[in-house]
Amino acid sequence: MKKSIKILLIVLSVFLLTGCTKQLVGEDKKVVKYEETGKALTENIVCRPTNKDVIKLYEDNGVNIDELPKCTEFKPFSEYEGLWTTIFVKPLAWILINTGVVLGKIGLSKGLANGLAIILSCIVIRLVMYPLTRKTAMQSEKMNAVKPEIDKLEKKYKDKTDENDQKMKAQEMMAIYQKNKINPLSSCLLSFVQIPLLFAYLEAINRTPVIFENKFLGLDMGTTISHGIMSGRWYIYVLFLLIILGTTYLSFKKTLKDQTAMAAQMKGTIYFMLAMIVFASFSLPVALGLYWISSSAFTIFQNKMVERKKAKK
Repeated sequence: MKKSIKILLIVLSVFLLTGCTKQLVGEDKKVVKYEETGKALTENIVCRPTNKDVIKLYEDNGVNIDELPKCTEFKPFSEYEGLWTTIFVKPLAWILINTGVVLGKIGLSKGLANGLAIILSCIVIRLVMYPLTRKTAMQSEKMNAVKPEIDKLEKKYKDKTDENDQKMKAQEMMAIYQKNKINPLSSCLLSFVQIPLLFAYLEAINRTPVIFENKFLGLDMGTTISHGIMSGRWYIYVLFLLIILGTTYLSFKKTLKDQTAMAAQMKGTIYFMLAMIVFASFSLPVALGLYWISSSAFTIFQNKMVERKKAKK
C-alpha cells in the first residue's frame, strides 16, 4: 500500500509540474492586478477577455489579445501545453465555458450562467466519483462498528511496548480490518483525487476571462476573499463563513466526532487542514469558493444518506 501511495504521489507531481498558470508581470516586475476586483491577472489565459479595462491591462503588458480565440470558440486540444494542462485544465475550462453558454441560451445572464456552470460541473463530477466517495463514507461507518473490538485491543496492549508486542498488535488490528473489509487508508486515497481536482478548478478559473470577469448573484467571481473583505463587501463575509463553517467544518465533523483510534490519529491532521483552508481561502477567487462550497455540501449530503441507509438496516 505504501508503494502504491508513493507511485501515486510521483504521478501527481509529474502532472502538476507539466504546465501551470503564469501570472502577468509588468515592467516593474510586479504582478499586474485588476484594481476593481483585486485579481492578479493570468498571462496564459485560454481565450479573449471582453472587459475593456482588462483588455487594456493585457495589451499594456505585452499580451496580444487578437491572437486569442473568443471564449465561445476556444478548443481545448488545439495546442499541447504539458500533460496537466492539456488533459485536465483546458478541458475543464472548455466544460465551464460551454455549460455557461448552454445556460445562457435559456435566458440566464452571463454571470449567473457561468457561476452555475461551476456548481453544476462540480455536482456532475462528484456524481461520477460517487461510487468511490460513498465507499469511503461507508468505511467510516464500519470503523465505528468495530470500535469495541479496537478499544479492547488497545486495552490489551496498553502496557506492552516492546517491538514484538507491537507487531502482534498491528497483526491483530489488521485481522480486524480484513474481517470487516475495512481499508483504513481509503480516506487518504480520496484526498489524492480531490486535491488535484481543486487545483484544476483553480487554474481553469484563473485562465478563463468569461468566468473571472463576471458576477454571480452580485459576487465578482474574480475577486479574492481578502480583497473583498478589505473593500468592505459584506457578502464576502457570508461566503467566507459558508466555506469555513457551513461546509468545510461540517464535512469533517463526522471524523472529528469519531472516537476510534484511527480517527484520533487523524484529528490533528484534520485540524491542520482546516487551519490551512482558512489561511488559503483569503487568496482564492470567489469563483473557486463556489466550487468548494458545492463540493463540501455534496460530501455532507452523501454522509447523511449513508447514515440514513445504515439506520434503516
